[in-house]
Amino acid sequence: MEGVLHKWTNYLSGWQPRYFVLHGTIFSYYDSQEDVGKGSKGSIKMAVCEIKVHMADNTRIDLVIPGEQYFYLKAVNAAERQKWLVALGSAKACLADVRTKKERDISENDDCLKSKMSELRLYCDLLMQQVHKIQESAHPMECGSTPDVEKMNEASSLLKATCNTFINTLEDCMKIASVKIAPELLTPPESTVVHVTSTPLRRVRRSVSHTGVAPDRNAELNQEQKGSVTVMRNLEQMAAHRATRWLRQTEENERADAVRETEPANPTQNAQKVKD
Repeated sequence: MEGVLHKWTNYLSGWQPRYFVLHGTIFSYYDSQEDVGKGSKGSIKMAVCEIKVHMADNTRIDLVIPGEQYFYLKAVNAAERQKWLVALGSAKACLADVRTKKERDISENDDCLKSKMSELRLYCDLLMQQVHKIQESAHPMECGSTPDVEKMNEASSLLKATCNTFINTLEDCMKIASVKIAPELLTPPESTVVHVTSTPLRRVRRSVSHTGVAPDRNAELNQEQKGSVTVMRNLEQMAAHRATRWLRQTEENERADAVRETEPANPTQNAQKVKD
């Protein structure tokens, strides 16, 4: 798309007509249409700029790269601005991508969705402005004055076009979101279960005098790799050691009981029992 737009230059010259050309994602301007083949006076990449709709002026468009570049533009009328907004928004949504195919496949949906969401915000602001314009035309501020039918018709036609563009962009967002989300929902999550190799326990008979840990057994345990087999063998060793301690304790208790049975009764206690 190409045509004449008024560009803000400075406080001395103010708004000056310039010939703008939108080619792909590059938006360039010239002094006149005859200078198109001689090199542009300036340009801006739609990939990195923000499109802003002026709330007070229905003919103005602001293209901003925060902290770097600003294009303040004015169209001839609101209908002409509407055409430029659609063209610039479409150029920003269909950005030229020079990345590798793998990188494009990874982030294509995210980039498209972000661009479409940016378009939706732009059209939403435009809708609010156009609705406000219709309200002003239908309810004039001056008492007793009749509604301006011509302005209402013009604003209504612009509102219809903006609504259609808004709905189409919203449908595109839904399609992109469904393509992005559906595979994630259909793919089951990875299992977090850790499979452990089990080793059957072996019954071990040990004598009472055995310490519970053999030297060759210690050497074998030190050479075992960390894993389920080592854990099982350590458990076996602990069980055997506790069994040995329990047997020793049982023997000591039996010996103590035998000693108490062989001791004579306390004479003082017997005499006390007779007196009672």
